[in-house]
Amino acid sequence: MLQLVLPPEFPFDDLCVPYRVDLMRVPDLPQIMPIEQVAFPAPWPATAYRYELTRNDLSVYLVMRPRSPLVVAEHPNARHLLRRHGAVPVVGYGGFWNIVDEAHVSTLAIHPDWRGRGLGEMMLTSLIDAAILRGASEVTLEVRVSNVMAQRLYRRIGFVEVGRRKRYYRDNDEDALIMTTPCVKETAFRDEYARLKAVLRRRLATSRTEQ
Repeated sequence: MLQLVLPPEFPFDDLCVPYRVDLMRVPDLPQIMPIEQVAFPAPWPATAYRYELTRNDLSVYLVMRPRSPLVVAEHPNARHLLRRHGAVPVVGYGGFWNIVDEAHVSTLAIHPDWRGRGLGEMMLTSLIDAAILRGASEVTLEVRVSNVMAQRLYRRIGFVEVGRRKRYYRDNDEDALIMTTPCVKETAFRDEYARLKAVLRRRLATSRTEQ
């Protein structure tokens, strides 16, 4: 399968949004792994991500960064972030496997210092947009039954519960809910999805002036 090429200023085509999303590269892994360690009870090793990026033609992984050092400088922990990560740190990432016409979200995480800013929703919409670019007809994922906050986000974007995997998570044998979008090519979904993205774009574009 051909390498995905993201459009300019993906996913909003709007320089007013103070974050950008790029394809994940192997050099991003030193910044990815600390987020992975704090975001998941059973984190993936760096070797798994390296395999996904270099050997798995069905995978797409994205990273999110502030658009400029000025965005980082406005963060309450700016001094620590700049010292540890540099001028434009990775603040979130996500990925999916494109299997036939289905995109299966494999991971999504936002650095704890950057949560509560709409970045989880921005990353999710970036994954959906990338899946559409890869020709997917629907997007699916698993979520812990106890992760009510994530479920709210997914439902707001249009995911619906379609099943359950018993004892899916090995760290505590917790069940997973299977959630899937309607066909992303249907007019009803695309119209509502476009509306939600417009709302999110306005929120992200104004968040910097409100800090």
